[in-house]
Amino acid sequence: MAKDRTGGQIAADFFANLVLRFLIGLALILPYETRVPLMGFLTRRLIAPLVGYRRRARDNLAMIWPDMLEADRHAIADACCDNAGRTLIENYSTRTLMARMAQTPIEGPGLAALEAAQAAGKPAILVSGHFGNYEAARAALVGRGYQIGGLYRPMKNAFFNDHYVRTMEAFGGPVFPQGRQGTAGFVRHLKSGGQLVLLFDQNVHGAKLMNFLGKRAATATSAAELALRYDAALIPFYATRKPDGTSFEITLEAPVPVSNPVTMTEALNDSLAARIIAHPGQWFWIHRRWRVAKDHYINEADS
Repeated sequence: MAKDRTGGQIAADFFANLVLRFLIGLALILPYETRVPLMGFLTRRLIAPLVGYRRRARDNLAMIWPDMLEADRHAIADACCDNAGRTLIENYSTRTLMARMAQTPIEGPGLAALEAAQAAGKPAILVSGHFGNYEAARAALVGRGYQIGGLYRPMKNAFFNDHYVRTMEAFGGPVFPQGRQGTAGFVRHLKSGGQLVLLFDQNVHGAKLMNFLGKRAATATSAAELALRYDAALIPFYATRKPDGTSFEITLEAPVPVSNPVTMTEALNDSLAARIIAHPGQWFWIHRRWRVAKDHYINEADS
């Protein structure tokens, strides 16, 4: 249980988890092709407005694209919330998603680089953001025999975190929490020539400010640092949701050229930004990505 949570917050977390578990349980009774769009609809129309996600997405969009028509920004915010709901129930539908992704083609030059790294016994770090469904991309690789480990940031709601972590573990490959113990585990995994997934697109207090979608955001360079330290290929990869709403295009981009942590992380930022610009409704605008201190944002472009 998070030590900084008050009694009231813990109680709220408990009841929020009950509601989510109830909705997830009901959805899982339904056929996959029904439950996924239904959970997207419920999240877009009910959950996101209630918990403030839609408002936060709209605020972020207004900051990044102030000249866009308000109606268009609102449509993107709604699509973002819908995608979040779909992603949640997909990740609880482990067996079905794994079976579907095992049959999904993997495209891009990064696949050959991953195969070469595995053949040579060298590690690889696959980097993505909260875009599309990042677990679908991992599932596609696990379905082809890769042991893809995952590193995650524990959620503030410890009740929900406990069972959500179990869904990540069910996709195959070890998962490690951020922190000293988790770091030791994924370092061992990398040293043994394993593959690891990292999501790098959340605000990290005290991290270097880098340009992301035209604004400066505190960005961890840890993925690039690990790649340099352990001679690992650093490969951007994505699961982009197709128009049917339940299938994906899996892409492994070319490995980031070896240079230094900042330059390599800037390349990762540019890669993700290009995906977001092409498919803005598939990124999690609900995160406080541009927060550098409590409820404060950097509003000037990076120089």
